[in-house]
Amino acid sequence: MHYAAAPIFLTSEIRQVEQDVLSRSPRPDLMERAGLAAAERARSLMREKDKRILLFAGPGNNGGDALVAARHLKQWWFDVAVVYTGDESKLPDDAKAALKAWREAGGQLFSDVPPDFRHDLIVDGLFGIGLQRPLEGRYAALIDRINTSGNRVLALDIPSGLNADSGAVLGHAVRADQTITFMGLKPGLLTLDGPDHAGEVHVASLGIDLPERSAPGGWLIPESILRRVLAPRPRNSHKGTYGTVGVIGGAPGMAGAALLAGRAALKLGAGKVRVGLLADSPGVDAGQPELMLRPAQDLLKMPELACIACGPGLGQSQAAGHALAAVLEHPAPLVLDADALNLLATDPGLQKALQARRSPSLLTPHPAEAARLLGKTTAEVQSDRVAAALQIATRFSAAVVLKGSGSICALAGGDWYVNVTGNPGMASAGMGDVLTGILAGLLAQGADAGIALLAGVYLHGAAADWLAENGTGPVGMTASEVIDAARLVLNAAGSEQSSTEQSGTEQSGTEPS
Repeated sequence: MHYAAAPIFLTSEIRQVEQDVLSRSPRPDLMERAGLAAAERARSLMREKDKRILLFAGPGNNGGDALVAARHLKQWWFDVAVVYTGDESKLPDDAKAALKAWREAGGQLFSDVPPDFRHDLIVDGLFGIGLQRPLEGRYAALIDRINTSGNRVLALDIPSGLNADSGAVLGHAVRADQTITFMGLKPGLLTLDGPDHAGEVHVASLGIDLPERSAPGGWLIPESILRRVLAPRPRNSHKGTYGTVGVIGGAPGMAGAALLAGRAALKLGAGKVRVGLLADSPGVDAGQPELMLRPAQDLLKMPELACIACGPGLGQSQAAGHALAAVLEHPAPLVLDADALNLLATDPGLQKALQARRSPSLLTPHPAEAARLLGKTTAEVQSDRVAAALQIATRFSAAVVLKGSGSICALAGGDWYVNVTGNPGMASAGMGDVLTGILAGLLAQGADAGIALLAGVYLHGAAADWLAENGTGPVGMTASEVIDAARLVLNAAGSEQSSTEQSGTEQSGTEPS
């Protein structure tokens, strides 16, 4: 199911795209197109008095792109110096042609940065998406020099030293202000360390219409998902129209987690929210008296539950295990988080019960929880976040969000999405509980499980971005504040949808298949 989102390509997929494109007749010169696009992006970064550009050209096709860019910039009367690290005898044919054209244009090559060359912009063309080994020695020193130069940096395709599929730093990686990436997005630009190293990302399509057989499995979650998650509310409705959420968690000392999830579900539109606590119930949530608090064992006896969220503050006691087992037998859609996932990871019986469910299940692990579910280390999960999310989705027939910088959303059918909303202010207690409540609230109102996952994850981050843009955070941002901001952002999207529909303007994009 695709939602009019920008495609994202793994390295193997982009290689297939290149093969498809280069098999055409006449054969397009992708390196010339990439180099021109890079030169135009570099020129756009130059201020009025800027004149000097330092380019680093590596030993492969990424270096060839840099050489083409250098040639154009020189023709546009910029003062250009190229530090070349390759071996001419080992260059691919296109890169060899780019080097020849650079020399014919009067360009020089330097083995190191000219000592008297004061540059205004650096262009990183050392390594592209094919890099798999950690960088050390000369290349590590060059990258450190780029990162400590104090200059603006433009990376070509991907910052050198960044894994294009995982976003992991391979020993050393360039920190760019902008990255121009070719033909399509790569997940490494968007997840894990990618956002800290890629800066502002621009896609240059190179004039290529992607072949149908090269369609990716990955997509960027679009803002438009917020306008699709919920239907407009009819005037003739009541609280029963919008579903009842049940939240199970809140072991002794952790009741706040369950209350946060309940508050999020309520403020994101659920008609009623019942919170089942493993701890002694306080009777009322003084901060949100609309919540109905019950002992956890009583909650599942209530027949009207439209969705159940289990895990916030649940703990891993025997009582918690019994509660989770009962939840997995319930026919309502589920959101499982936190200790529900930790209990699941250690109990094959619970895993079988989850796999056998017919109603939708949404799982929201952070990397350590994902590692427990897969029997791996956290480092192994982070080394391939897309694969890890897909493995969990397939294993448990669930929709999954692997949380973190550039959260990965994976659907059981094999499609995956990357979310780019959110900021470091979200690294505070209770944020995961709020996401769980948001998802439960959307599901209770009848949202499709896949759309609810994508919209909820996008909305969670967008709310935090709204807070940061309006003076609350990122330092000191709280989960409670994100709830109110998420309500604001969702209602704004709903108002925009209503205005568009009333004006008769059609929305662009494809509908879910």
